[in-house]
Amino acid sequence: MSRTETLCRSCGADTLDVFLSLGDLPLSDGFLTTEQLGEPERRYPLDVAFCNRCTLVQILETVPPEELFGADYPYFSSVSDTVVRNAEENVAARIEELGLGPGSLAVELASNDGYLLQFYARRGIPVLGIDPAPAPVAAAREKGIDTRCAFFGLEYARLLVAEGVRADVIHANNVLAHVADTNGFVAGIALLLKPEGTAVIEVPYVRELIEHGEFDTIYHEHLCYFSVTALQALFRRHGLELVRVEPLPIHGGSLRIFVRHRGEPDDSVTRHLAEERARGMHELAYYRQFARKVQDIRDSLARLLADLKASGARIAGYGAAAKGTILLNCVGIGPETLDFVADRNPFKQGRWIPGVRLPIVPPERIRESKPDYLLILPWNFRDEIMAQQSEHARRGGRFIVPIPTPTVI
Repeated sequence: MSRTETLCRSCGADTLDVFLSLGDLPLSDGFLTTEQLGEPERRYPLDVAFCNRCTLVQILETVPPEELFGADYPYFSSVSDTVVRNAEENVAARIEELGLGPGSLAVELASNDGYLLQFYARRGIPVLGIDPAPAPVAAAREKGIDTRCAFFGLEYARLLVAEGVRADVIHANNVLAHVADTNGFVAGIALLLKPEGTAVIEVPYVRELIEHGEFDTIYHEHLCYFSVTALQALFRRHGLELVRVEPLPIHGGSLRIFVRHRGEPDDSVTRHLAEERARGMHELAYYRQFARKVQDIRDSLARLLADLKASGARIAGYGAAAKGTILLNCVGIGPETLDFVADRNPFKQGRWIPGVRLPIVPPERIRESKPDYLLILPWNFRDEIMAQQSEHARRGGRFIVPIPTPTVI
């Protein structure tokens, strides 16, 4: 069963203020089989709070990780060309910057299907992946990537160190927000990282989420939403220093942070800290306006789709992403509006979007049924998706991008 937190996931303070409630929603990656359509679905509250002590934004409900990332976990990083390209560029830069070679060890936490570590392996650098989801782990092993199927935390780090495993570089892309034991995860990084090693961590940036109205990024897998202010406090608690910050466009706006046992924050860190304070991100008032922005987006998208349907248009969705589940359920978009949702991931095809019960089909269905509009659910990959669906555009089809403002392209 899930539990409702009353203390901050980072600093442990009882200073949490809820500023957005999205209601009771299904798990964003809980795609249904046909046999499950007749069964009741589990729903959990999505309440978002701000910690007045350390500034961390977080949801209050914790769903057991075994339920979120078990045998049916459907996300495979390699499905996205953008994610793979981002990983390849990241690895190439780290090899050069850190002087990594055959005597080094690159570790990735939440390594998924080996999408990132494969680029180290191709350069002859030893790798180790750690991920709790069996299907992506199996895919990584098929690529020859040494991968362990486990949840990472302090205890697992102790097991690795007892085996003599220490990392020169640790990658953790879009996982820090997923772990229920935030402090245990960071303490594990501190233990596993060599004294002169570097941890390279990517997280969605809470500033982009708030200012662009990215409410569909809020789901039960994402327990925390980070600012540089909150990140610095979290890592310092475990003897680690945030020494550099790089903004990234991926996932609607992310941060790539560099963490070491020793070092001074450079200008990129001090600049981000100053900008966050100037914007008021250390105060609850900054976040309270988010609820109004979310409602405006929901109303605007609902009106747009209703008008298009009233004109006789046929609409389909593209990309059965986790954020798509949240968007569709929050706005109330179901079979009365969309004919189907197409997705490249074979693991999702033949299943159904939870809550709204929309069928997930291969992208070939778009060519066959020729919808007038495609609603791009993973809007953070809009350029990649529009390029993939150029035939849809050539025959006069249009695209709908829901965030930050519902727009027809």
